[in-house]
Amino acid sequence: MQKIIKEFPILDQTIYANTAAYGIMYDGLLDWRQEHDLDYLIGGSDFKLKAAKLITQVRATVGTFFNCKNENVALVQNFSLGMNMLLEGLDASNKVLLLNDDYPSLKWPFMSRGFDVHYVAILQGNLEEKIVEKIKSEKITILAISIVQWVNGIKIDLDFLAKLKAEFPELLIIADGTQFCGTEDFDFDNSAIDVLGASGYKWLLAGSGNGFMLFKEEIKNRFTLKTAGFNSANGVVDGFDTIKFVKHFEPGHLDTLSFGSLKCSLDFLSGIGMKVIGDANAALSAYAFQEFSKLEVLEATVLARDKHSTIFNIKGNQKMFDALLNNDIMCSQRGEGIRLSFHFYNTIKNVAKVINVIKKTK
Repeated sequence: MQKIIKEFPILDQTIYANTAAYGIMYDGLLDWRQEHDLDYLIGGSDFKLKAAKLITQVRATVGTFFNCKNENVALVQNFSLGMNMLLEGLDASNKVLLLNDDYPSLKWPFMSRGFDVHYVAILQGNLEEKIVEKIKSEKITILAISIVQWVNGIKIDLDFLAKLKAEFPELLIIADGTQFCGTEDFDFDNSAIDVLGASGYKWLLAGSGNGFMLFKEEIKNRFTLKTAGFNSANGVVDGFDTIKFVKHFEPGHLDTLSFGSLKCSLDFLSGIGMKVIGDANAALSAYAFQEFSKLEVLEATVLARDKHSTIFNIKGNQKMFDALLNNDIMCSQRGEGIRLSFHFYNTIKNVAKVINVIKKTK
């Protein structure tokens, strides 16, 4: 792992505990992007037209990485755009269940289109039980949820979603995986999730301008998608009536630099091994959870859960935030606390230093 960590020059200068805000650049991605743009500089339109085949490779790589059939992979510039295009094709009579403090780009597209929206409070405790109760009492037809919560790192148990799907087979489960994808191995086709969307710039380390939407085949008939453009028909002038489901999400040309970066990073992560990455993150999460618990800086709801992600929101004021920054620990202020987020390129030693700074500042 030490050899891999050397791929990230920023780690020589700081403890990077801010992946929940933005993933970091690594040498291999920089090399690929420089080569791409050099080829563009020299080749102009010839290069760009030939590079279009790269998009097909990106789709295949995403499908393989998450175990989703290629024809069910849509490439989008970011999760927010993908969600809005998706909901343009969904009947607004659906009853939707959201978590109250979930990510705005997951909640607002439903709210702006007049869906019948209901909420469960994230920090009220017994979250999964409350979700089941609300689905039953309100006859919910859609659950839209982030797998990992952006503010405090609460992680929804995928086994819970499987049990939920077994009990409510007609329930449409839409998930935001932006704070999850890239943290551990994930098998979409064998999950209970019907639609998974994510941006690639956080835990997938792919930079801006790329993301994806994954779909189960059997739920496509629940949407009447409206977005369309020349690229939807693969440049066929008379191809409007031939547009396939996922191509409604790709109305215009896709940038080969941005989406090639996604492929490069998925190949990079696959080369390390998602099991290796998942195990490393699990160890970081367990150690951080244990030490933060001793310091009594975590919310009671977080402490009561069996499993947690590598995102932690600790109780801390401006003085503590400044102390972390002054000790070369990069993090963010979110909600009423300080958000620290660890990825496989962090070490137990990194987390221990964070703990020591907090101890001295409390």
